[in-house]
Amino acid sequence: MQIFKPELFFNSDTGQLSGKNIGEKTARLGDLKDVYVDEKCRKSMSQDQLVYHVQYYFPVSENTEGGLFFGNTTIYPGKVGDEYFMTKGHFHAKGDRGEYYWCIQGHGMLVMMNRNRETWAEEMTPGSLHYMPAHVAHRTVNIGNTPMTFGACWPSDAGHDYGTIATDGFSGRLLEVNGKPQLVAF
Repeated sequence: MQIFKPELFFNSDTGQLSGKNIGEKTARLGDLKDVYVDEKCRKSMSQDQLVYHVQYYFPVSENTEGGLFFGNTTIYPGKVGDEYFMTKGHFHAKGDRGEYYWCIQGHGMLVMMNRNRETWAEEMTPGSLHYMPAHVAHRTVNIGNTPMTFGACWPSDAGHDYGTIATDGFSGRLLEVNGKPQLVAF
């Protein structure tokens, strides 16, 4: 018998991961062409502006049935026109896979849309837990003035279908209307 020391650490205050084999990626405004409604406004802004940062840990290979992936995303405060900074959003490539998010810091919204294009949102605040069921697209939005960080856990064989959202978009967008976030039909 052996006792092993952990190779991965999770900071419960910030959500940040440390240890071995952590992947990272960033999305800047220049990477988000046609994600926002006001493309002209997005193009006029600094394309180097950081919108979100992701850390992830894949303890098994992608497409491993029964495996889980773990990660976090930090979305920075900002807007493109009246639309808050957000992630691209996606369905899962294997549509029958669900996912969990939990908010660690900041204030945001989780926007979800089913295959019938019905869209709804859930408020994300520190400690809130969110389940995305099968066949539901999801995107996160920072509606606050500070970075918003959330954790995620998803099946390693779920995959990501960004193409459907890139082509068809969400049927609702979270915009600032009269100083408050409002889900608006599109």
